[in-house]
Parts: sequence; structure tokens; C-alpha cells
Amino acid sequence: MDINFLKDKSVLVTGGTGSFGQKFVEFLLKDGDCKRVIVFSRDEFKQHAMQRKFGNPGNKLRFFLGDVRDLARLQRAFRGVDVVVHAAALKQVPMLEFNPLEAVKTNVLGTQNVIDAALDNGVKKVVLVSTDKAVNPINLYGATKLCAEKLLIAANSYSGIEKKPIFSAVRYGNVVGSRGSITEVLQEQKKNGEVTLTHEDMTRFWITLDQGVDLVLDTLRLMKGGEIVVPKLSAMKVKNLISVLVPNCKVKIIGARPGEKLHEMLLTEDEARRARDIGKYYLVEPSHDWWDKSHFKDFPNVPENFNYASNAARELTKEDLANFV
Repeated sequence: MDINFLKDKSVLVTGGTGSFGQKFVEFLLKDGDCKRVIVFSRDEFKQHAMQRKFGNPGNKLRFFLGDVRDLARLQRAFRGVDVVVHAAALKQVPMLEFNPLEAVKTNVLGTQNVIDAALDNGVKKVVLVSTDKAVNPINLYGATKLCAEKLLIAANSYSGIEKKPIFSAVRYGNVVGSRGSITEVLQEQKKNGEVTLTHEDMTRFWITLDQGVDLVLDTLRLMKGGEIVVPKLSAMKVKNLISVLVPNCKVKIIGARPGEKLHEMLLTEDEARRARDIGKYYLVEPSHDWWDKSHFKDFPNVPENFNYASNAARELTKEDLANFV
């Protein structure tokens, strides 16, 4: 992928020690020509592990210990930064159902802090990494990410001021092989010869870390400020995923966990009315009056009554998923 648009730019990733952050940083160090790549996170041990793993090619990699809840720390970290990818979040659904205020502090107030620090430091572009759980949310995690999206998109009302940033978001499903993902859980459970499944009909969208990185980079290149960019993903029943990953294990049905959906969505019905098909992705245009409707006028709208739910999307075959994993 050509990322020449990041040449000589300083790029900061909040939550940069997470699964996405590490893959994104790895790509920038390998194929980018950035001036600086800055990892912002609160986990000192993971930062130390990343330092040992990546070294410091070209003397570009920097580490900044801090929490997005701390605006003053973000203000310091964002000085001289051109691009921010905001991936920091609390995201374990059952845990956040019982610790809701912690999710609000990080996912909502932390996102507002990122917005304020970007506005105050002349950052050029900010992209939020969001989730399918923000669409018609039924759990606290999804609700906080929906709030984060709304805060970020609305922040473009300030972008008309000279040297102020533009803000956009990406939204995707379950990342195969990420830390804490179902694939990791299944590999741990199979040691006992039995794995758990909450519902036989449960479906999920699936994406790889590489696809997630491509999505964010493509969004950084095309963004005008205000879009939500959504990849065209396939889905699969979780029970079929289990049959591919741990085919010889007994499956125990345990019932839905707190805040767990049977199926996920990537676009609401109302968003679909403002969505365009731009090739690899769907792009949701904002409804605010500051949006220039000519930006993506050459791309078609999605069909009427478009349904982008995991039980209606193209289904991955077992062979597809085996290659995927």
C-alpha cells in the first residue's frame, strides 16, 4: 500500500500497545517514511516489550506513558503531532457491564480529551477506531463507543478554523487473533477438551489485523472530516468458527452473557440512507450542515433497505476461515 501521504509526518497511536496498535506501528516502521511514530499507552511493560521487539529503526519510534483520561498528559504528547489514530479503549463487554463508569471515563471522556488535545495542538487528522457494537448498542461498551463516535464527528464543527484538525471514524467487527479474542479463548479452553458457546445461532463479522490497518490508512488518505468508514466484511456463525479452530472439542452451550447480542450490525437503517459504496468500503456521510455533499457525490448510495447485519452478510465458508486464521 502506498502511504507516501504520511512522509515526514509525526503519527501518534493511542492504545498503541494493543493488538491493532502494534500491527499499525509495525507497518509504519516497515513501509512508511514517517518522521516519528509515537506509541501512547498506560502499560509500561507492553511498551518495554515493544521496544525490545521493534528496536528503533531510523530512530523514529517513541514511547509516551500516559492515560487518555489525563488531558494534561495528552496535551504534552500531541505537541508536534500531525496524525492521531485513537485506538485506546476498554472493550471487554461482560467486564464493562459491571464496571460501567470506568468505560465512560476511558471511552467517552478519554475521547473528548483526545479531541481537545488535538484541537489545541494543531493536529491535522484524527481517526477513531470504533466497533460494530456501537451500532444499535445493547451493552455499555457499545454505548460508550457510540458516544465516542458522536463526539468525534461533531468535533468537525471546529475544523473550519485555520490549522484545526479534521475528525473521522472507522468501524469494524471481531479481529481474528487479537488479544482477548474468541480465537485466543478457544485455544485456551481446548486444553480441557471442552469449549463454551453462548448460543448456537450467534453470528459475528470477522476481520484480520492487516485489514484493520489497511482500513485506517485508507481512511487517513481519503478523509474530508466527518465520515464513518466501514469495511465490506463477511460473517460466520460462531459455532462454525469453533468447528474450524477446535474441531475435536466438546461444545457446551452456556447462554448469552451480560450485554451480548445474537447478531451484530455495521450500519443502522438510518445510516444506510446516508451511506455510499466507495469500492472496498461503505462510507457514512454526516448529517451536519457543515458537511459538503459534493465530497463523494461520484460514488453511488447503497441500495434502499440495505441491511448490514452479521446474519445477513456473505457467509465465510470453513475453507475461507481456515485461510483467514
